[in-house]
Amino acid sequence: MNLSAELSEFLRTRRARLRPEEVGVVPVPGVRRVAGLRREELAQLAGISVDYYTRVEQGRIRRVSDSVIESLAGALRLDQHEQEHFRNLAQPPRQASREPGQQRVRPGLRIMLDALTDVPAYIVGRRLDVLAWNEMARALVADFPALTPKERNLARLVFLDERAREIYPEWEHIARNVVGNLRLEVGRHFDDIRLAGLVGDLSLRSPEFRSWWAGHDVKSRTFGTKTFRHPEVGLVRLHFSTFQLAEDPEQKLIAYAAEAGSDAATALRLLASWNATLAPRPVSAADPADAIDRS
Repeated sequence: MNLSAELSEFLRTRRARLRPEEVGVVPVPGVRRVAGLRREELAQLAGISVDYYTRVEQGRIRRVSDSVIESLAGALRLDQHEQEHFRNLAQPPRQASREPGQQRVRPGLRIMLDALTDVPAYIVGRRLDVLAWNEMARALVADFPALTPKERNLARLVFLDERAREIYPEWEHIARNVVGNLRLEVGRHFDDIRLAGLVGDLSLRSPEFRSWWAGHDVKSRTFGTKTFRHPEVGLVRLHFSTFQLAEDPEQKLIAYAAEAGSDAATALRLLASWNATLAPRPVSAADPADAIDRS
């Protein structure tokens, strides 16, 4: 991926969504050829020179200072995740990072997953790869053991699995959040070859992904609700929470729960009971031999 192009397009799309009158800037006279703020208007709002801002947007400043990042973030009204993404792009590591190694889930965490017999839960790593899961997650979200290592990826499941639109009644909302999460991943690991390959594959095979990716939106929902349509128990609306693991910040535990006494709680109990009648099968992780290597 081209870091300068990422930074340029991100800033351009953030400018395009703001109108001068919304941010208290007197419009520059003349015919407006761009949507949203012009470069000179944004520079005025941020208190920097037009020339300097132009060089920032064109990726000609190797490392943008904290003060300029803060000024531009305020002027562009960036939210927390947009500010993080902007900083990652504007202050890249001085040296390219080494190719990351395989991610593995520690045994104790797998034991905990298996102990959650009535709570769907799974571990997500880099590039939205699913690293481990419990039986309830297998039954509700996807039959992870039946998938190849490459297919065990939330973005691939949402955009390339033909069943996704049936499983998720709010598919577009979920899919847009996936795009936003992947965009954050790009900012954190812009030199990750496998991440670039994932984005390229999704862009080629999904017109929706290709369109939304061009918007350069970033999102990270760490809690909320999500609705599933399950063939056995019907519609299930669950609360979810995401927990970042202290020992590996790139691994996150995602768990779903239902309010006590709700229809969703009844559906989860039915699903757990249905699972109990099935023959035992490996549930908590892929075979170590395929090693979560998502090439």
